[in-house]
Amino acid sequence: MELLPYDCFAHILSFTSTQDVCRSSLVSSIVQSMADSDAVWEKFLPLNHQEIVSRLVPPSLLCSSKKELFVKLCKPRPIDDGNKHDCKL
Repeated sequence: MELLPYDCFAHILSFTSTQDVCRSSLVSSIVQSMADSDAVWEKFLPLNHQEIVSRLVPPSLLCSSKKELFVKLCKPRPIDDGNKHDCKL
């Protein structure tokens, strides 16, 4: 693990599934840090995630990381003034 650059390992993780990323984070604190990186979780967000967030009710969806945003977007939330619900990812 020490021979593989952080960015390289995070990039590899981004080609797996969210379940695999979460499982791999249990290996060590170093891997957990890589698995929690925004670079990894950005790949799992829909391309239009910024548009989805802008349509949420209430409008503010503050997240400290892409992983947290992914988790929050996985839960149905009202959009378009509460007239619709977004789909699960």
